[in-house]
Amino acid sequence: VQPIEPSLVSTLKARHDMYHAVVSASALVYVQHPSAQPFNSSVTITLPCPPNPEKKREEDESEHARAIRATVKRVATAYHPRAVNASLRKNGENLSDTLKLLGHRNKEEGWKVFDDVIIQNARNGLVSFELNEHLESFVVIRFSFLLENTYLLLFARALEEAVCSTMANVILYRKRENPYKIVVLLSASKELTCELQNLHEEGYFGPPEPTQQFPLREGEQVHFRFRGNIFASENGKDFGKVYRLIFHSQRKPRLKLQIKEVDEFGNHSSPHYKGTAVFYKITREMITKKWEQPLPYGEYQHQSPLCKLALTLPKHEKLINRPRSTRRVSSDSSEALWDNLLYWLAEELAEDNTSLLALCLPVRRSVLQLVRLKCPDNLTHQIYELLCCWKKTLPRSADKQQLLSHYLRKSGRSDLSEELCFKWQNKVFT
Repeated sequence: VQPIEPSLVSTLKARHDMYHAVVSASALVYVQHPSAQPFNSSVTITLPCPPNPEKKREEDESEHARAIRATVKRVATAYHPRAVNASLRKNGENLSDTLKLLGHRNKEEGWKVFDDVIIQNARNGLVSFELNEHLESFVVIRFSFLLENTYLLLFARALEEAVCSTMANVILYRKRENPYKIVVLLSASKELTCELQNLHEEGYFGPPEPTQQFPLREGEQVHFRFRGNIFASENGKDFGKVYRLIFHSQRKPRLKLQIKEVDEFGNHSSPHYKGTAVFYKITREMITKKWEQPLPYGEYQHQSPLCKLALTLPKHEKLINRPRSTRRVSSDSSEALWDNLLYWLAEELAEDNTSLLALCLPVRRSVLQLVRLKCPDNLTHQIYELLCCWKKTLPRSADKQQLLSHYLRKSGRSDLSEELCFKWQNKVFT
């Protein structure tokens, strides 16, 4: 017995206007019959099927007005008996729901509407009917006005498909202190916020952000591989393989991987190595009988990817041995150490519970919202992310230290402004 949540019915109605008449649905029942022999006598089935809330509201209102109508009837009947009776019949009409049984004898035959089955309303939102034959699956649908059988059949198919699938997201986060270590996992969309919080506590953060949600059925798989100038390994040795995650709504499938650049001289025009994780959905029909063996990449590479996530890795400064006669042009390496300086500043501000708005940084409100969403429970990380976002908006020629000192003084933190100036002049970044 598969219960049907009212929210699921509402979602289907919101997606398709043709289902607007549907009020509710009973549980979706799957039956295994021990014998193919016909029934000797009919079987009474009782199922919960929520009533129409509009009808219940009307009945409550009619209780309040019943005494008034009775008084009016006694007084007015003597003068206009026929008109009063007609008026009372019109006002006393309730919203009449229709109940239909849908089912299928076998999967090959498909869904069918059983118009000859009489369904009766019982108390407390229960409905009952007599069943005279074997049905592998059936459901009762309540609708408020006439709906063609074609739409009912479409609704039953959509309902069955929606019940069997769960909306999910792919998360790919990396260790803050070691960006070469990543975790990839599947999470049900309704548990995404909780899962992100758990990853933050373990020291994993984005970017990239989680993918858009997509439907997955129990037991379906997501295969992924890395493209571009980044590849991955589970053991630090075998790189370039295809990896997979098996979806289970009650489990949290995850993989911890190590990533590295394919070509250390690649992406020469960028300060980072760039790559992409490409994900493919493997349905249960595509999975081989030996499910523990991964499906060959050639079996699904022709299909469109389920989603993609962009990755970057920082480049290391290469130590090159040059002869003494070679003149080396020194570059300002302080830019690479700004992250340490900003993180120190974030820790100092977080100790005093400084709010993001109190920093007086010229950033958009959407940036503040994104920072709070990205690090909901860690003020240090929020301030650090905000400072990084502000720094990215500045041109290369800007004096970052002077600007940041100005905003610190404006925020009432002259002490930190002076200490920042000292650290910058003495190249102290820890």
